[in-house]
Amino acid sequence: MQLHELVNTFGQDLQRRYGEKVHKLTLHGGFSCPNRDGTIGRGGCTFCNVASFVDEQTQFLPITEQLKNRAGEIHRAKRYLAYFQAYTNTHAEVQILKNMYEEALKEADIVGLCVGTRPDCVPDAVLELLSDYHQQGYEIWLELGLQTANDRTLKRINRGHDFSAYEATTQRARALGLKVCAHLIVGLPNETVQDNLQTLEKVIQVGVDGIKLHPLHIVEGSKMGQAWKADRMSTLSQDEYVDIATNLIRHTPSEVIFHRVTATARRPTLLAPEWCERRWGAMVAIGTQLNELGAQGSAVNSPFIYQPIVRKTEII
Repeated sequence: MQLHELVNTFGQDLQRRYGEKVHKLTLHGGFSCPNRDGTIGRGGCTFCNVASFVDEQTQFLPITEQLKNRAGEIHRAKRYLAYFQAYTNTHAEVQILKNMYEEALKEADIVGLCVGTRPDCVPDAVLELLSDYHQQGYEIWLELGLQTANDRTLKRINRGHDFSAYEATTQRARALGLKVCAHLIVGLPNETVQDNLQTLEKVIQVGVDGIKLHPLHIVEGSKMGQAWKADRMSTLSQDEYVDIATNLIRHTPSEVIFHRVTATARRPTLLAPEWCERRWGAMVAIGTQLNELGAQGSAVNSPFIYQPIVRKTEII
């Protein structure tokens, strides 16, 4: 079975609702990050490539030009979502945000926005702006970088917010009819599989419309990268990640949409794990495990307790 038959994927959800393929076009709005510019903190999260920040600030193009370039790279779709991805895409005056968002929405083939941001950087005025677009009929997703619900881990990785910030922003956004997608990282330092399951449990309890799962990437220019080079950090193997992701997906209600079940990165930025260079390996393995054990939602009535997966090749 294909992955979309086992998981409620974003691509399949869009296909079903729009009757055709809808692709996300990744944009760089030139935004900064409050955890770097001193608004909240300095230095950024320990997993983030700080060195790339200044370089990217000087390279981004006008939104309409970025949209044109990105659409030209995709030949299988005629309708798109404008995805403001890089850094904190609500970290500006509301009028600046309005101008940038509407520069994207004015394009005839754009059906909506996906806005990536931090849960502690979404004032009511921004939510109301996004809600206005939603009421006009646009597809609007607020993508919140939570990473983990464990406050100790959030402090350890210098995230600059706690779980309560995510909870409050999610509740305010969904009260206005906005869809919320939670970004979760699997493999953060000192976290166990049980921590991952407890994060998922808390996210579901608060209420969520979409989830993005990411394996932890160790990247050049990050504090974690320095620790990894000094042999003070380890990363998950592909099999370990697949086991955890499969457990999380099976515990997720079927109506929640998975925008992503894994992620990739490229060298030389990527230091570890090596398997994250390849896009399909983990996805195929996750699909195989779900096909054997049960699809998304098959464990929603079970306790949020880790169940190790025994592969057929391991049975003697």
